[in-house]
Amino acid sequence: MDSPNPPDAARLHDAFRALSDDLSTEIVGQSALIERLLIALLADGHLLVEGAPGLAKTTAIRALAARLEADFARVQFTPDLLPADLTGTEVWRPQDGRFEFLPGPIFHPVLLADEINRAPAKVQSALLEAMGERQVTVGRHTYPLPQLFLVMATQNPIEQEGTFPLPEAQLDRFLMYVRIGYPEAAAETEILRLVRERARQTLHSVTKAVTRMPLADVFAAREAVLDLHVAPALERYLIELVLASRDARRYDADLARRIAWGASPRGSIALERCARARAWLAGRDYVTPEDVRAIAPDVLRHRVLPSYEATAEGWDGERLVQTLLDKVPLP
Repeated sequence: MDSPNPPDAARLHDAFRALSDDLSTEIVGQSALIERLLIALLADGHLLVEGAPGLAKTTAIRALAARLEADFARVQFTPDLLPADLTGTEVWRPQDGRFEFLPGPIFHPVLLADEINRAPAKVQSALLEAMGERQVTVGRHTYPLPQLFLVMATQNPIEQEGTFPLPEAQLDRFLMYVRIGYPEAAAETEILRLVRERARQTLHSVTKAVTRMPLADVFAAREAVLDLHVAPALERYLIELVLASRDARRYDADLARRIAWGASPRGSIALERCARARAWLAGRDYVTPEDVRAIAPDVLRHRVLPSYEATAEGWDGERLVQTLLDKVPLP
């Protein structure tokens, strides 16, 4: 039987615009976070969101998952969490005389790893194979993950006790590392109104209907994103940003000594795919330098590592990336 015709571009754009508008009614004052969530979905990558408590990090990820035709699992990371709590484990069935594998929450298409930095490295590393290779190995067997597989993780930056910073190799698996701040006064007023409305709906047992996007539309949109035009000059600029993170001496000797490690080719791939997704969400069929510059801090801040000297001087990955953006000339 012939496969159905792919969804037309206009309808896909309308569907994602409606999804963004719908999320904006529930997640107030965090438009950048909503855009990054959709970019991660379109670019087929994982997202790490950092922000103070109460900024709707978990709510935003749950809201996106609720609007996709995909199963969702949330895992609260804690110091006593075990790798098997994520991956699943083999259970002995005496009536059958064999072991049976019981899949863990990592086998859900959308996985929320809440407060990921509260679990030790052994648990965090249980995500590495899944995020990098879309498979999980338990014992002697390797199990494939769903075609749609997104890890959306949150972490709290204000507490140090009882937390375990993510290793650099783990951070590099995340397509973007997004930092969010407090909403403006007008947005906070709207949050109060929204909370009151939800409280009334709860009292009256009113359930809001949510439209769920078919996964076929997600995969079709991903294909459309890959078809966007990237000019050769813009591609060279994108690559030059990443190369400059590895060897900044051509632009600034002081900057070079402040960078211990630059971004790997995974950074180039992530930067290009995210810039494409941002351009597609804006309704364009081509990528602009502004797309690259707007998304670069979220893509590179966790991949460009400061030296000990730079850290002592108050530099972090974000400041290094911003300096690179200032130094590398536009195409």
